[in-house]
Amino acid sequence: MAAKMTPKVDQRSKHGVLIVDDHPVVRQGLALLINQEKDLEVRGYAEDAFQAMQVIKDIQPDVVIVDISLKDTSGMDLIKDMKIQYPNVPILILSMHDESLYAERALRAGAKGYIMKHEATERVITAIRRVLAGEIYVSDSMAAKMVTKLATGITPQSASPVECLSDRELEVFRLIGEGHKTRDVAEKLHLSVKTIETYRAHIKEKLGFKDGNELFRFAVEWVNSEMKR
Repeated sequence: MAAKMTPKVDQRSKHGVLIVDDHPVVRQGLALLINQEKDLEVRGYAEDAFQAMQVIKDIQPDVVIVDISLKDTSGMDLIKDMKIQYPNVPILILSMHDESLYAERALRAGAKGYIMKHEATERVITAIRRVLAGEIYVSDSMAAKMVTKLATGITPQSASPVECLSDRELEVFRLIGEGHKTRDVAEKLHLSVKTIETYRAHIKEKLGFKDGNELFRFAVEWVNSEMKR
């Protein structure tokens, strides 16, 4: 559940952090890391998008750390909602998902930074401070890729074919790869079964699959490869 924390020092001396992640171990580990810093302090947690919006209102954090995958909705949707209601609160994405596929999407949605969970702890702290300072944070390799794409208009040949999918199509594709049936995907994303079927049809067309079985096999392989990164 969402929780407020009573700071042990004058709040004005530290930047308040809200962690939005549905894994308790991740939340606790991040809090231990952040609370060691003289200028940072975790002041609240949330495990889903609904709690996150409530806690932001209550504690007014200086920065919010969000995972892409949340149990009730996509972290991407949460970013978009936050930018509408709390446009001045910077958002840092901390996720297991490959930044080459998600970082640019997250920045377009309104996040100020993207860092993967396997990065060294000092980089996590650096990323938090960068977005607090109003800067954009991505890895050096991702920054180079984005600059090249901006300058040339050409996506690198190594890019995944999945990159052609829209944010919502990518979310549906990921859930399919995780083994969720159409009705389960619809319930998770709060959409109708018909809408999910339409997304599935678009995904099959964009990726060139003949039927749902090909789509399912490819989606499972993609999710498994993501987990091994």
